[in-house]
Amino acid sequence: MTVAGELKKYVSFSEFAEFVEVEIFEHEPNCVVLKLNHILKLIDLINFLKNGTFWFDTLIDICGVDYLGINDKRFEIVYHFLSVKNNVRLRLKVAVDEGESIASICKIYLAANWYEREAFDMYGIEFSEHPDLRRILTDYGFEGYPMRKDFPLTGFVQVKYDIETKSVVNEPVQLMQTYRTFDFEMPFAHVKDIQKKPIKD
Repeated sequence: MTVAGELKKYVSFSEFAEFVEVEIFEHEPNCVVLKLNHILKLIDLINFLKNGTFWFDTLIDICGVDYLGINDKRFEIVYHFLSVKNNVRLRLKVAVDEGESIASICKIYLAANWYEREAFDMYGIEFSEHPDLRRILTDYGFEGYPMRKDFPLTGFVQVKYDIETKSVVNEPVQLMQTYRTFDFEMPFAHVKDIQKKPIKD
């Protein structure tokens, strides 16, 4: 049995078996994916994974995913762990709804501080008991959450240098060009009398 198989068996027979769905993918033999369906069990599960037999001592990353209009709960927080001792990776997925907060794991992994702030800044996901939950990538006074699927690609404000005031200013985005529709099957159908010129050597 592979290490990933042993980990699956280990979790399946633990106290968290009824709250966790375990998956192993053939293309990732040393990776196990856990889906936690009970948000209040997060801290207990992470303590179990860190201090248990497999000893997931390293937090690699925390990221968010927006499933707008697809899943019952809009967001998913994805944790990536590594057990250096056993050379196995663990991906833990937790579903979070809009306006719902999830427990911070900063007290368990110090590296979670930055990652949780990033998820808050990009998706607006709140982490309860986080020591300093502020924006970390966007500017002061930034409105909205840029990684959400309903955030406009152009944003709400633009930064530019104003020649008259000789300073950098923030102003609302104004699209100078009207939207146009294109027929991608016949993109040049509206062009008439296209002259073909011979190619000169």
